[in-house]
Amino acid sequence: MSSTYLNAWRVAAIILVGLNLRPVLASVPPLLDRLQAAIALSDSAAGLLTALPVLVMGLGALSVAPLRRMMREHHAIAVGVALVMAATACRLWAHDANLMLLTGVIAGLGIAVTQALLPYTIKAQFSSGVSAIMGLYSTAIMGGAAVASVASPVLAERVGWPQALAAWSVPAAAALLCWLLVYRLGAVAPLATDATKAANAMNPTNATKAANAMNPTKATKATKATNAAGQPVTGHSHRWLLAVFFGLGTGAYTLVLAWLPPYYTALGWTPVSAGQLLGAVTVAEIVAGLLVSAAIGRLRDRRVALFTAIGLLTLGLLGLIFAPVLLAWPAAVLAGLGIGALFPLSLIVTMDHASTPAQAGRLASFVQGVGYLIAALFPFVAGVIRQHLSGLRPAWMLMAGICLILFAIAARLRPPHGNGKP
Repeated sequence: MSSTYLNAWRVAAIILVGLNLRPVLASVPPLLDRLQAAIALSDSAAGLLTALPVLVMGLGALSVAPLRRMMREHHAIAVGVALVMAATACRLWAHDANLMLLTGVIAGLGIAVTQALLPYTIKAQFSSGVSAIMGLYSTAIMGGAAVASVASPVLAERVGWPQALAAWSVPAAAALLCWLLVYRLGAVAPLATDATKAANAMNPTNATKAANAMNPTKATKATKATNAAGQPVTGHSHRWLLAVFFGLGTGAYTLVLAWLPPYYTALGWTPVSAGQLLGAVTVAEIVAGLLVSAAIGRLRDRRVALFTAIGLLTLGLLGLIFAPVLLAWPAAVLAGLGIGALFPLSLIVTMDHASTPAQAGRLASFVQGVGYLIAALFPFVAGVIRQHLSGLRPAWMLMAGICLILFAIAARLRPPHGNGKP
């Protein structure tokens, strides 16, 4: 197998894994009212169905270093996908609140390991086009959420909610098999280094433009700037700034993911319609992710894209606050565009501050670990708000206020090297 085709299959495996990192979370919100009635969950406890997996994702990401010492990256990713598959399958028998929460914890651990190590794997195996492949990967994550949010309530009406939740173990098994086969081939093939060709095989127009816009000269200089101990150039305070930014942006995602469908079922929408609205959010996220993948290589200074994404998210939240029925679909699309751009941009900005694969792994683990710990608070706090204030509008207002903080942080995320010109 030629290096070009092997790289294309590697990108395909990365995308397939990404598609299976969110159905375990996105399949629950459209069915939340039914779950609450079946297993006696309060609103606060219902918020934990999303908050606990995200919390474990954060803790797991911070604990990845020992795992990397015990296992090779692609083996650890396979274990992570296997945990997601097993946890999702076990929901077929999770007729108890504690069991349901336990499956979320196990899935969160699998997602954490996978998400923390994939950026390291991407940067180690591809010499160019890293931003394009990261964009495709993060877009795949959103795509999996879109499919699960739309299909789960339809499946639940036909086969029941436990079967609808457990059904997502099947594509996870397919992703695991693909990952193992591709990296078995890679073990006997020469290491491919032309990520531009691999990205072209998946996205001939957009990925090529993003990959070609990378500047190898500046990357070489950044590598030389690394000190002898191999420590990242990024300072301690900047690492925390990146982590908080990722956490607040991802908090918007977890908040909308967990509570947008219940917000609209409380307004009289059916679970299927509410799931479709969440699907619209995630389709908008996919579109935004693809646009980021296509255009990010042209933007040496990422702040223009960051400001645009935060502005779109803010407009969507204002629609949910002031005209939730009249502006339901436009608000959902605007919020989805903002969230969908913020997620890959946060990862790409993080990768911008890493000069080597080792740095990328350490920085990604820290940023995602701390970030997911922050993001885990959002669905839980919203559940408490709903339980005690009989509505979710204050939660949307709180998130709109947090967008002001995101604007302030984004203003400080200057390019790590150079003057911000392409």
